Amino acid sequence: MNADVAVENTSAIALWNDPTAPVSARVDALMDAMTLEEKTAQLFGVWVGASDEGGEVAPHQHEMEEPVDLDALLPTGLGQLTRPFGTVPVDPALGALSLARTQARIAATNRFGIPALAHDECLAGFAAWGATAYPVPLSWGATFDPALVREMAEAIGRDMRSVGVHQGLAPVLDVVRDARWGRVEETIGEDPYLVGTIGTAYVQGLESAGIVATLKHFAGYSASRAGRNLAPTSMGPRERADVLLPPFEMAIREGGARSVMNAYTDTDGVPSAADEALLTGLLRDTWDFDGTVVADYFAIAFLKTLHGVAADWADAAGTALRAGIDVELPNVKTYGAPLTEAVADGRVPEALVDRAVRRVLTQKVALGLLDLDWNPLPAALDATDEDDPSALRGRIDLDGPANRALARTLAEHAIVLLSNDGTLPLDRPRRIALIGPNADEPTAVLGCYSFPQHIGVRHPDTSLGIELPTLRETLAAEFPDAEITYARGTGVDDGDLSGLAEATRLAREADVTLVVLGDRAGLFGRGTSGEGCDVATLVLPGAQQQLLDALLDVETPVVTVLLAGRPYALGRGVGESAAIVQSFFPGEEGTRAIAGVLAGRVNPSGRLPVSVPRGPGSQPGTYLGAPLAHASEVSSIDPTPAFAFGHGLSYTRFEWTDLAVEAQEVPTDGEFALSLTVCNTGERSGTEVVQLYLHDPVASVVQPVQRLIGYSRLALEPREARRLRITIPADLASFTGRDGRRVVEPGELELRLSASSADPRLTARVTLTGAERHVDHTRRLHATIVQEPNT
Repeated sequence: MNADVAVENTSAIALWNDPTAPVSARVDALMDAMTLEEKTAQLFGVWVGASDEGGEVAPHQHEMEEPVDLDALLPTGLGQLTRPFGTVPVDPALGALSLARTQARIAATNRFGIPALAHDECLAGFAAWGATAYPVPLSWGATFDPALVREMAEAIGRDMRSVGVHQGLAPVLDVVRDARWGRVEETIGEDPYLVGTIGTAYVQGLESAGIVATLKHFAGYSASRAGRNLAPTSMGPRERADVLLPPFEMAIREGGARSVMNAYTDTDGVPSAADEALLTGLLRDTWDFDGTVVADYFAIAFLKTLHGVAADWADAAGTALRAGIDVELPNVKTYGAPLTEAVADGRVPEALVDRAVRRVLTQKVALGLLDLDWNPLPAALDATDEDDPSALRGRIDLDGPANRALARTLAEHAIVLLSNDGTLPLDRPRRIALIGPNADEPTAVLGCYSFPQHIGVRHPDTSLGIELPTLRETLAAEFPDAEITYARGTGVDDGDLSGLAEATRLAREADVTLVVLGDRAGLFGRGTSGEGCDVATLVLPGAQQQLLDALLDVETPVVTVLLAGRPYALGRGVGESAAIVQSFFPGEEGTRAIAGVLAGRVNPSGRLPVSVPRGPGSQPGTYLGAPLAHASEVSSIDPTPAFAFGHGLSYTRFEWTDLAVEAQEVPTDGEFALSLTVCNTGERSGTEVVQLYLHDPVASVVQPVQRLIGYSRLALEPREARRLRITIPADLASFTGRDGRRVVEPGELELRLSASSADPRLTARVTLTGAERHVDHTRRLHATIVQEPNT
């Protein structure tokens, strides 16, 4: 169809604008009417920043890209707007108006009235000025509470949608393989089942609010050599299939994620952005994913500049498009003129462009962006708001009481009590020595993708936009009758030892010492945790270990509190601290949650999503190791952690009894049924986390000693008991066999009901019988755990 003729026929509604027509028919009609340039324009984004005056967005000049000329680009259309709220501080209402005005311009400028899809970061909350800063994903993992994470994600999605954003670049589904990697704080943990279930819950929440969830980073990013960002990844196909891919599989199949972002890394010499077997063969042909694949920022250009698998920009564009990347982000570099020229001269088939455009337009149709009654004004604004933009300032609250209450609940559920000799909870201490670099630092609770740490640090004259009470402030409120003395002691990473004398003096004069250690989140070396902030060992940054050791030399009990983005080896602190409280960047309500745990107002219920090492040089390593990865007599290195995956203490006690197994043997297509009773035998309410691990003693390929296959949080009142009934399908015993297919093999298994990966309480020894059975991505993924009152 001739594009000019199609567009000029305005006597009736164009098919692509008709919401009653089938989506595929709408997309077909629109693509038939588009020129090649108009098609490729839908395949890239432009990085912009919303205006704090309500005017149109301004292109963001990134050091890796040339300036973008919007006037030249817009007549052919535009696929995406990159981070309108996450580029500069902007009042949310004025930012929403700025985005709406820009969308109106984009739609009016191209022939088909197609607006852009706007995306932003939402790793630990909507990364916008004034939006709620929730705990980081590593804290989500520590909650072992998918329902709570889903609720948080839905709240994040509502806020994003209310100001005109369509897509969120989260969650991170990378499984931790080396805790030295700077982006550990962005992950959910070191176990694929935990990552999968928590990540899927996040996707469900975000998607339920109408936001396109983006799974990242597909696949292998977290397994880079030596924990270095963007380093090559070394793993076999079996490790990739059984450890790194299951969370993505689950989030697509059960979460309904509509977008995937590639990993920067290469695996065995093949960059993910060029991996057709991964992005098309597995993702689409096997898993039936029908959404969009978007490039991690600059990843297509990196095929030329970093990986050396493309000769020029056109070659990079063709390679990525063929592999399966539909959208270039954050700016146009390769999918613009280089791609158009390569199609015109026959180097890249136009069919590849059409394939990607069809996916992009299908998503825009589904979002209502092509409907005849589409309105650029988001839900938070109305038509009269354009008349007086100045009156909008402060109109939209992205950090309301409901958000803050949810952030606090998440922080409380995520705090992990690692050890306690009875010092905690504190019983009305008269004198508290509060020591450490994170004791009086507002941003110590934030991760690197929070707006204040990600963007705000470049705008020091702009307020944080949210209330961030320090632990010093919240402790004063929690213990109003106590005398609290404070000393910084040392910085997070400056190595300064000059404050140790004052710190130890205050400790000697106190009833208890609280030493608050950990990280400062940042990017590319500006912090001790975060993207590009990798470390050589897991020793505490700077002189913090020296500070801790000096305080331990004083007779006053020392409670070690960690506000960190990764686990650290604590040296003497493991055995000599009176108690250790671990928090992974708990967000804006984090210090109130910590103060509540210290006072006993909150009974800790978090569990470790990553192991805490005993020594600083034990990486790479996780609890998922095969027998040869664990301690042995033939190596002088003992990788046994100080605190194991899944570990966490409470202020009450729990007893596990009465394990019953309905059948000791079931066929390889059957299921086991177990039950047990858990009782709170203490004097206060508390939450136990029952964890189910599978141990396969004999298999055709080497297996981890054990792996998590289920879990359940039980909130119990004093003396209350619950009966748990657990159904375990044989599919959960499957693994990738020697031929590359997933198999369930007959043989003996141990089903370990545990309080952590190192603390089995009850064990069922069972057997799978019959022939081995091959399963695929439609296999059962979960055990069913039902809580019943104990009769």
